[in-house]
Amino acid sequence: MTQTLVARGHRWHACCIRDWPVSAYHHTIDDQVWRFRDLRELMAKATPARSGDALAGLAAASAVERMAARLALADLPLRRFLDEALIPYERDEVTRLIIDTHDATAFAPIAHLTVGGLRDWLLDERTTSETLASVRPGLIPEMVAAVSKLMRNQDLIAVARKCRVVTAFRNTIGLPGRLAVRLQPNHPTDDLRGIAASVIDGLLYGCGDAVIGVNPASDNIGVLTQLVHRLGDVVERLQIPTQTCVLTHVTNTLRMIEHGAPVDLVFQSIAGTEAANASFGVNLALLTEAREAALSLKRGTVGHNVMYFETGQGSALSADAHHGVDQQTCEARAYAVARAFDPLLTNTVVGFIGPEYLYDGKQITRAGLEDHFCGKLLGVPLGVDVCYTNHAEADQDDMDNLLTLLGAAGVNFVMGVPGADDIMLNYQSTSFHDALYLRQTLGLRHAPEFEAWLQRMHILDDGGRLLAAGAQQAALARLQQLGLTA
Repeated sequence: MTQTLVARGHRWHACCIRDWPVSAYHHTIDDQVWRFRDLRELMAKATPARSGDALAGLAAASAVERMAARLALADLPLRRFLDEALIPYERDEVTRLIIDTHDATAFAPIAHLTVGGLRDWLLDERTTSETLASVRPGLIPEMVAAVSKLMRNQDLIAVARKCRVVTAFRNTIGLPGRLAVRLQPNHPTDDLRGIAASVIDGLLYGCGDAVIGVNPASDNIGVLTQLVHRLGDVVERLQIPTQTCVLTHVTNTLRMIEHGAPVDLVFQSIAGTEAANASFGVNLALLTEAREAALSLKRGTVGHNVMYFETGQGSALSADAHHGVDQQTCEARAYAVARAFDPLLTNTVVGFIGPEYLYDGKQITRAGLEDHFCGKLLGVPLGVDVCYTNHAEADQDDMDNLLTLLGAAGVNFVMGVPGADDIMLNYQSTSFHDALYLRQTLGLRHAPEFEAWLQRMHILDDGGRLLAAGAQQAALARLQQLGLTA
C-alpha cells in the first residue's frame, strides 16, 4: 500500500518496494539486461567502489554492473526521489525532516531534469553560485548523492567550487578565497599545559580561525567545564576573534550551559538516519534544545551560527542503522540534519572510521570530494578532516593530494593538528604547516577578522604571509606575558 503524505502543497508518496515494478530500474549492456529491484539497490550499485558497501553486501559485483547502474540512474527523473523514499517516512525522522522542509518553488527550475541532466546543468558555466544558492532548498540529499555518483573527481571539484556557504560567530567563514583552520590541541590526559602549548603553536602558524576545538579524553563535567573556561580565557585575554568548543556530547554541553559555563559552540556527531543518531544518543528535538540554549547566551559578535557537527561515511553502517542504503547516501542525508540547525561548522571526518569503510587512499580521496560536494550543494558549511587511521592502506602523500584537491574545490576549513598526529584520538590528520602550505600554494587567506588580529599580533605581514620566527618574538612575548605558555 502507498501512504500519501501532504507537505508544502505536494502529494508525497512513501512507497513500499512492491509499488514499483522490478523492471522500473534496468539497463542493457551487450544484450544483457541488468535489473535493480528498487531505488536503494540502484543507488548502491552505482556508487564508486568502497569497502563499506562491500561489507554491507550492497556493492556492485563488477565494473560492468556498476556502469549499468549508473546509466540507469542517469536516466532517472529527479522527481522519482520525491515519490520513493529510500527510508520510509513513517519510520525515520530524518526522512520526515527532508520531506517536510522540501521547497517546491526552489525545485521548480530543475524539476524537469533527470539525474544525468542535473549533472550537465551543474557543470554548465551559466549555472552560477547565485543560481545554485537559489535551488538549494529544492534539493534533497538523495538527489545530490545520486548525481555525485555520475561525476568524475574533477566534476565534484568544479561544482563545489561554485558553491558558497558563509557563516559567522566571532569571525566570518566561507568567503571566496579564504580558508579557515580548526586548531585541534587534543591531549590524552586533558592536561591544560599540554593543550596550551599546542594552542600557542597553532596560533603562531596562523591557525585557529575556524575554531579552537578540543576533543576531551574525559566525560567528567568538572574537567569539561575547566576546559571550556580555559579556552574562553585564552580568547578573552588575547581578544582573538574566533570561537572555542569542547567536543563533548550535546547533553554534557547543555549541563555546562545550565551551570553558567562560557560555551561558544555546541558540538555533536550526527548521521543520516534516525537509528544512527539514536546510537549517538541524540535526536532532532535534543539538537533543537541545544541550539536554543546556545543562542540564549548571545556570545557571537558578528553572527549567530552556534552549532558544530561532525559526520563520516560508514557511521550508519557501523551502527547497523543504514536500512540497506549505501554509506555515501546515508552521509548526504546527515547534511540535511546539519543544515536544519544553521551550523557555523560541519565537517566530515573522512578517513577516521577505518579501512572497513574506506579501504585505501583512493577511496578516502573520492569520499572526501563527494562529501564536500554534497554538503556544499545542500548549503552546509562543509570542512573536511583529511585523515586516515594507521591500519588503512593510506599515507600522508594521499592526504597531501586530497588536501590540495579540496583547497581547489573551495573547502571552508580543514584541521590543524600538531605534527598531523593526534596523540589522543590516535589517527593521522593535517598539521599546522599543511594549512600553511595550502594557503601559500593556492593564494588563500584567513577569515578576515582573524587575519587582522594576526597582523596586529605580528604573526602575519600586511600581505597575509606568515612572518619569520624571529619577527614573531613580539607575539611570543605577549603570550608569555599573559601566562599562556607551557
